[in-house]
Amino acid sequence: MPRPGVLVTRPEPGAAETAAAVAALGWTPVLAPALLLRPCAPARLPAAQALLLPSRAAARALDPVAMPVLAVGEGTAAEARARGFTDVIAAEGEAATLAILAAARLDPARGPLLLAVGRGYSVDLAAALRARGFRVLRRVTYEAVPAPALPAEAESALRTGQVDAALFTSPRGVRITLGLLRRAGLADAARAIRALAISPRIAEALKSLPWAEIAITSRPDPALLPGLLGPPAA
Repeated sequence: MPRPGVLVTRPEPGAAETAAAVAALGWTPVLAPALLLRPCAPARLPAAQALLLPSRAAARALDPVAMPVLAVGEGTAAEARARGFTDVIAAEGEAATLAILAAARLDPARGPLLLAVGRGYSVDLAAALRARGFRVLRRVTYEAVPAPALPAEAESALRTGQVDAALFTSPRGVRITLGLLRRAGLADAARAIRALAISPRIAEALKSLPWAEIAITSRPDPALLPGLLGPPAA
């Protein structure tokens, strides 16, 4: 590997974007998505006063619908606009801020909210919205399947000490990646790797391995992760 490697555990949509940002800083991206995403949106969505998108994957799984959209953050909002949604407002990057935005802009008396989710995801968000008086129609639009193994390129780079940093965007992704590292006999490789996360929850999940360092972005935005890398070692 000609340049120091950075393990990118983020799934698509988003992995390619992160890899490009990593490469632009002079590092070698090493793709190792913890989750493989599969769209499974229903053929017909129910009517609602607004559509809530808690992830880019949810946005990508849907065709445009004629209702206002509240997105969890700017990345998800951009994905929704690229898909053809026109009335899109972004929260500040977390499920809690999406619930706050919904409460500020929407009225429970005006009808239900349509929450597009991954299978098994956003249960707490649905509960938070219901606690604010909203009727929530939670619909599964994609499923996230754990990666069965590390990609061959990633395993090789880890075994030969060519990975200097690893990027993490979800607690579940951390748990899966750590399991894959252990199964491959690569848990000790963490000692030479900086683990970079987008939230304290993710950082906490990382602590079961002895990373060289654990750092957290200033806000929960995957676009900020490459900025924690700094220049690659010569």
